[in-house]
Amino acid sequence: MHPDTTATLHGERLDLVPLRPEHAEEMAAALADPALHAFTGGAPDGADALRTRYARLAAGSPDPAETWGNWALRLRADGRLAGYVQATVRGDGAELAWVVGTPWQGRGLAAEAARTLLAHLTAAGITTVTAHIHPDHHASAAVARALGLTPTAEQQDGETRWQARVGPAA
Repeated sequence: MHPDTTATLHGERLDLVPLRPEHAEEMAAALADPALHAFTGGAPDGADALRTRYARLAAGSPDPAETWGNWALRLRADGRLAGYVQATVRGDGAELAWVVGTPWQGRGLAAEAARTLLAHLTAAGITTVTAHIHPDHHASAAVARALGLTPTAEQQDGETRWQARVGPAA
């Protein structure tokens, strides 16, 4: 399964645009709150570090069996970038992740973006989705539940693996 990672995806209030190095400056501002790293550790990256990372992501996975999809969340109301979603696809499975900047949290944007991405992946034949979420990150757990994922007993790096079967066979 290789979903189109160059497509712009459309939610109700968001456009998911393929993440590119030229988004680095605006994304550095959108993701500047250190609170975004409360569960993952580290600190916010500046524009130069993001530009380098986004160039690497845009180049795609070095493993031909794996596809990386990364999209910036552009709010239609004002055109601003508010976060990102990503999918790492291997076979008929995808691991999802989402981050929304603190100024835009609490509005359902992460769930909308993740649902939009999940619909795109399901249309491409993905049948299993996973996410790794810190046990105390209740907002991310709510997004996972909204997607139909349920927690498993599996732990990795202090995070719980959430999983769901999706698509027509689910």
